Amino acid sequence: MQKFKKIVFWCLVGFAIIQFIPVDKVNKPVDQRKNFSKVENAPKKVVTLLKNACYDCHSDETVYPKYAYVAPFSWSIKSHVNDGRKYLNFSVWETYNKDLKHKMLTRAIEMVGNKMMPMPAYIIYHEKANLSTNERKLLNVYFQEVLDSKKY
Repeated sequence: MQKFKKIVFWCLVGFAIIQFIPVDKVNKPVDQRKNFSKVENAPKKVVTLLKNACYDCHSDETVYPKYAYVAPFSWSIKSHVNDGRKYLNFSVWETYNKDLKHKMLTRAIEMVGNKMMPMPAYIIYHEKANLSTNERKLLNVYFQEVLDSKKY
């Protein structure tokens, strides 16, 4: 029993110590002239869906939940956000070249259509991100319209 108490004690000490390891959760300023929603003149409903289901990981407008301030969860969340921004960052849409935009839109259609995005683990804690079939269809139709216009 004494050994168990020591293990629990040191685990708690370790947990307390890792809370002091900083994680940068500051968003870069967003230039709306480069933002996907403005550049592509997205309809209000599409903008709402993007903000609710995509922007936390795929923009510089991340709203971190309370649990994102507790290590080790903060490390995992920051890693997911960094990865999401690496693959597609709606905040800097205008800085991408045409080929990259085409690939990103094509991939977005695939991921949203196959229910791979938003990630199932994200949906559990973010009810508004749980897109209905019609909402997924609306996003994909819009992404396809942007692709077909070739004005991106």
